[in-house]
Amino acid sequence: MEKYLLIKNAKLVNEGDIRECDVLVKGERIDRIDDSISAPNGNCRVIDANGKYLLPGVIDDQVHFREPGLTHKGDIASESAAAVAGGITSYIEQPNTIPQATTIEKLEEKYALADNRSFANYGFNLGATNDNIEEILRAKDSRAAGIKTFMGSSTGNMLVNDLDALNRLFSESPLMIITHCEDEETIRRNTEAFRARNEVPKPEWHAQIRSTEACVKSSQLAMDLAKKHGSRLHIYHISTREEAEAFDNSLPLEKKKITAEACIHHLWFTDADYATKGNWIKWNPAVKSEDDRAGIWKALLDDRIDVIATDHAPHTREEKDKNLWESPSGGPLVQHALPAMFDFFDKGLISLERIVEKMCHNPAILFGIKERGFVREGYFADLVLVHPSTPWTVNSNNILYKCGWSPFEGTNFKAKITQTLVNGHLAYDNGRVIAQPHGKALDFIRR
Repeated sequence: MEKYLLIKNAKLVNEGDIRECDVLVKGERIDRIDDSISAPNGNCRVIDANGKYLLPGVIDDQVHFREPGLTHKGDIASESAAAVAGGITSYIEQPNTIPQATTIEKLEEKYALADNRSFANYGFNLGATNDNIEEILRAKDSRAAGIKTFMGSSTGNMLVNDLDALNRLFSESPLMIITHCEDEETIRRNTEAFRARNEVPKPEWHAQIRSTEACVKSSQLAMDLAKKHGSRLHIYHISTREEAEAFDNSLPLEKKKITAEACIHHLWFTDADYATKGNWIKWNPAVKSEDDRAGIWKALLDDRIDVIATDHAPHTREEKDKNLWESPSGGPLVQHALPAMFDFFDKGLISLERIVEKMCHNPAILFGIKERGFVREGYFADLVLVHPSTPWTVNSNNILYKCGWSPFEGTNFKAKITQTLVNGHLAYDNGRVIAQPHGKALDFIRR
């Protein structure tokens, strides 16, 4: 590795501002940011970023990289490689693997799997169950990013639906509680009603089965519990207008006790897309109506929703091509999330400053991620360069996910990621993931 890396003539998007400047990287960290920097004597690589935007590396606060136990769908190495190709330099992975990460021991085993194999920086959530409160209490001194709580369907015993267990979790958890909110009873009732039709199932039924009612009922319960106990709560993947409108925007992020996330697929797709995409856009919570998408966008822009993430969750083509009842929910997104957001910028829906705020700054603030998420002198050099007008089309030849497909297949993006740096190392360079992974475990400053 070169001792220095100098990025020249970049349009830096950072902390609510866009400025033309140079950035000097020394080793793993940002050494200097200035209007003009000369290459230092010695071993220095220079990248001319003329015409490109320089952003802090994206922090994706919700991914499922499928390791251990589900590596036919994806693994830490394959999916983190796709992530850096998409400008994502840090991620927080979820506990519903096989075995589940519902103990500190299993959590540490996942960290060990990522060591020296992850191309991006990594953190892992500890999973809640109806009966693992003692493990959760131990999490205060662990490396857990937060406590993931499935208040809706999940694998194994990770559905937390016992009210006594929820009250204890919300009153005693030493870390931020992170919820997937869908009411299980409502989903089961709707499923039975649609199955009783004895018709060939249609993908669009999914949005009616995992309905607005199911989402609102569950997220309202989570918010009520958080307010009752003074808990720190973060709700993943908001999918309805009603939920989006329920969050508060009167406080700065640092002072909020209850926060929310929107995902790329809920910002891009609607239920009209089931006709062409089918189960490829089957997610939990479901992609819903145009009105819901508009409500999520409004809440994102008025700061009721704080973070944009992916909920990257790959399955094989064979699995997704099954009928509605058998096809699993989830899809791969880390490689295409930032290009999708640049398309929204190009259409005038969101500014680059807001994209960086929601995808880089806010996840770092929300999770207390140390020295990442901003372009600052002394911070780790997690950086991404994007050319805003280099059109390209998503196809099977350039998809890096292990599963080999994308819901964006055939989409023409205008912006292209050209380079990604992770801890000062060039991780992705003009279409090629650099073979040596340099991801590190994230450090969390407890809030």
